[in-house]
Amino acid sequence: MLNTKRTGKYLELAVPEPWDGIKIAEIFKEKWGVPKKLAHQFRMEGKVLLKGERADWEMRLPAGTKIHLLLFDDMPPQVQPFYMDLGILYEDNHLLIANKPPFISTHPNSPDDNETLVNAVSAHLQTSGDGGSVQQIHRLDRDTTGAIIFAKHPLAGAILDRMLEQRAIKRTYIAVVMGTGLRKKGTINEPIGRDRHHATRRRVSKTGQEAVTHYRVLKADNKKGLTWVSCWLETGRTHQIRVHFSHIGHPLAGDLLYGGKPIFNRQALHSAKIEFKHPITLEEIVVHAAFQDNPPIFEGIEVDKI
Repeated sequence: MLNTKRTGKYLELAVPEPWDGIKIAEIFKEKWGVPKKLAHQFRMEGKVLLKGERADWEMRLPAGTKIHLLLFDDMPPQVQPFYMDLGILYEDNHLLIANKPPFISTHPNSPDDNETLVNAVSAHLQTSGDGGSVQQIHRLDRDTTGAIIFAKHPLAGAILDRMLEQRAIKRTYIAVVMGTGLRKKGTINEPIGRDRHHATRRRVSKTGQEAVTHYRVLKADNKKGLTWVSCWLETGRTHQIRVHFSHIGHPLAGDLLYGGKPIFNRQALHSAKIEFKHPITLEEIVVHAAFQDNPPIFEGIEVDKI
């Protein structure tokens, strides 16, 4: 974990002992994996200071050297604020993880769609004095609940985007599927594409994008004809879990779009756990999201043991 602190608009970073002799260019490229374009922008615009002066990116820095990065510049709000009780699971200077409730979109889908989770996070940041910059790193369907990551500044956002592409952010979901008889654990490896006959549906298609879902059975109820599973993704296709379980004959309970019965008032899917290395401090982050449904959909499942 790196020793950092916020000082006004800057992040102060002290070079740790293992990094003795490192260059700023190497911190951006090798330690953080910052995209070339953004690293070039930081370099050209002089956004990294050493002793108050524009830093030399090729100078080797002894352990203990303090550099300052301009990360928290004032930015106008990008979306209209929407005030609601926000379930915050984790927050620091760089990112926020929220516990998304059901029946709310992750982001606006039209110019007048302002009552979304992105709008709510923006409102929270404005009222707490963190400005209006907010970037969602991934998304959850409107009726899906649970943990979702937002970046507070472009550097964290760019690093987290790259981590998502490289499958360095592990997301574990809990779902309730129709039927019993599933193997204790398995993998569904089927490409997913658009359904030409439906505007919003997706389907398994030979010409679709690669999609891999791993699952493990948590419990089954033969009387109710339901199975509770945990699942984690190697890819992040739209409706991936819903499509994959429907394809193998076990659609999610409550998921009318993909063949589930209306046992619940929404599809039974919850983003229960997120694990990743912090984009800036490099510490290991593990966050569990409590269930929110009343009456409960995931009764008997302990989310912190997933």
